[in-house]
Amino acid sequence: MTGFDFQGRCYLVTGVMNQESIAWHVAAALQEAGAEVVLSSYGRAARITRKAAALLPSPPDVLELDVTDEAGFTGVAEELGRRWGTLDGVLHGIAHAPPDAVGGRFLDTPAPSALRGFEISAYSLQRLAASLAPLLTAGEHGGSVVGVTVDSARSLPGYDWMGVFKASLEAVARYLALHLGPLGVRVNLVAAGPLETLSARGISTFDALAQHYERWAPLGWDRADPRQVVGAVLFLLSDLARCTTGQVVHADGGLHAVVGGIGEPPRRSSRG
Repeated sequence: MTGFDFQGRCYLVTGVMNQESIAWHVAAALQEAGAEVVLSSYGRAARITRKAAALLPSPPDVLELDVTDEAGFTGVAEELGRRWGTLDGVLHGIAHAPPDAVGGRFLDTPAPSALRGFEISAYSLQRLAASLAPLLTAGEHGGSVVGVTVDSARSLPGYDWMGVFKASLEAVARYLALHLGPLGVRVNLVAAGPLETLSARGISTFDALAQHYERWAPLGWDRADPRQVVGAVLFLLSDLARCTTGQVVHADGGLHAVVGGIGEPPRRSSRG
């Protein structure tokens, strides 16, 4: 049970790659709470997404969406318009950093790699929200756009330009909140702790970062459990967050609030 009621609601979920992804677990939770869900993917990744979709409680359709092509946004908006006529929310779970933009290569990253990463990881939020705005404003509940980020207030060794892309994503979300708020559309982000996803495997320092969270996060952290992030996403997609926009909600066990690495971590009580 999710504790949320999304009966009769319709959502687009992007960024599903496999069962490890946050987006997959969000899609599953939405369906379990009564929502209709459609996924998006692109190119060779779409085959993997369709396999993951088949494992959801109710296998959804997977729409083709290339976030580097304006026609992709138009096509998805038109298809959702024909299908539902309205849209209650969308999860932006799309991110990409070329190999030469991460792993300590920050000073040598060429402009094409930095620009491509920005287009896919940050600018795509603006295009997705803008293209779906007419559908998001058509419903009686008001629309919600939720994106996934990391703690970009600090530089993360190894993340390099991906950290820059995520910081840019936060700025894009704030300006979208400003411009879409008068239309009744909310835009928020969830900053997740390190999780063992397909994209995380491309970060050379991931293991050390995850160990740091597991040792120091006040509430604890489990790198293998994407469900730790789902509740925050569902809250922002729900009517409970109808007066919340332009925010970054941290779902990281509380590590963003403390300086870890000094002395010994506080003991955590056994819960179970």
